[in-house]
Amino acid sequence: MPMVRAIGIDPGSRFTGYGIVEGDGNRLRHVQNGTIRIPPKLPFPERLKVIYDRLSSIIQDVQPHCMAIEDVFFAKNVKSALRLGQARGAAILAGVNVGLPVYEYSALQIKQAVVGYGKAGKDQVGEMIGYLFGLRELLESNAADALAVAVCHLNTHASRVRWKLPGTL
Repeated sequence: MPMVRAIGIDPGSRFTGYGIVEGDGNRLRHVQNGTIRIPPKLPFPERLKVIYDRLSSIIQDVQPHCMAIEDVFFAKNVKSALRLGQARGAAILAGVNVGLPVYEYSALQIKQAVVGYGKAGKDQVGEMIGYLFGLRELLESNAADALAVAVCHLNTHASRVRWKLPGTL
């Protein structure tokens, strides 16, 4: 199976995590990760522009083959859920505008793929991502979550290729 480079996104209107991972079906390799920090006093439409612009630049630099993003979850606060959905939209648009296929995964699917337990905590996800890639420094939670999204996609993609299922690149 050829090497696939995926960018994983953990969207948010204040912090958007990103993580780039390469995989060939048997191995995964950490390429890069980070967190886009959006100033809280910035008007909301400008926050969306920051997400879009920064992700567009990162995508141009790292040239991923696909994007994977965490799907919307149900939040108690409707306003927060709407803002999260808009942040997701800005991130998705950055990928779609350059022709990337975009794959969406629920938090349950991501945690299951990385930790083996769909209700794992953020700290467990971060620890497992650090362990998988042999990273010595402590990852910021948004970046760790984004790497987990990319890992989830690459593992899912490898399984689809192995079993000749639809939905492969």
